[in-house]
Amino acid sequence: MASHTRTARIEAFGFQPGRIVARKYEIVCPLGAGWEGEVYKIRERATGIEMAAKFFFPHRNPKDRISIYYAKKLHRLRHCPIVIQYHNQEQIMFRGEPVTFLVSDYVEGQLLSQFLSSQPGRRISAFQALHLLHALAQGIECLHKKREYHGDLHAENIIVSRYGLGFELKLVDMFYWGRTRSENLQDDLCDLIRLFYDALGGKRHYAKQPRVVKEICLGLKRSLITKKFRSVAALREHIERLEW
Repeated sequence: MASHTRTARIEAFGFQPGRIVARKYEIVCPLGAGWEGEVYKIRERATGIEMAAKFFFPHRNPKDRISIYYAKKLHRLRHCPIVIQYHNQEQIMFRGEPVTFLVSDYVEGQLLSQFLSSQPGRRISAFQALHLLHALAQGIECLHKKREYHGDLHAENIIVSRYGLGFELKLVDMFYWGRTRSENLQDDLCDLIRLFYDALGGKRHYAKQPRVVKEICLGLKRSLITKKFRSVAALREHIERLEW
């Protein structure tokens, strides 16, 4: 009886700067890694344009289902300013396995977690935090209007590309939990308010926050949040009507 050797799972790529992939891109540096794969800054050899590429671990992307889902989702959301623009899908061979990667815009900036860590006391003022929350709500509202959602919003997957009077933000990643349900939209809403709460310094500083802040955070109680704010749009409108 013939024996079959099962290919070992690829758990890391570890591409080094200077490596050429798909004969037309050069690896510049790693940007991050997660459950589904690894993200690298790459440079198109013909033009010198820098982009980002997400390489999917084959066992996390059977028959390219996840990468195709992401590509289609990013294309549908291409008019939402908070979403990084998708370019194309490519494939390489790695250790004898076909590996798919998606090429998208490379966005300069800091992860929100890094931005907050660099602020005095590792937090921002209520005024700044409201501007941050408003920018996030505007961005996620655009997704929700298209019956899409993020699914796992936190400070490690949001890029602060610019800030001043307001914030310009980009989502680093999107998540796949299946078809959009009302719970998914509520999860995004509650995650936004949790980000707001954390940006203000979390539990340690919550008691001293002004009334307008507490009327948004609502003690992070999901039932109270979803009752007061029926949607992310309602949260955005609430912020715009605030009186100090």
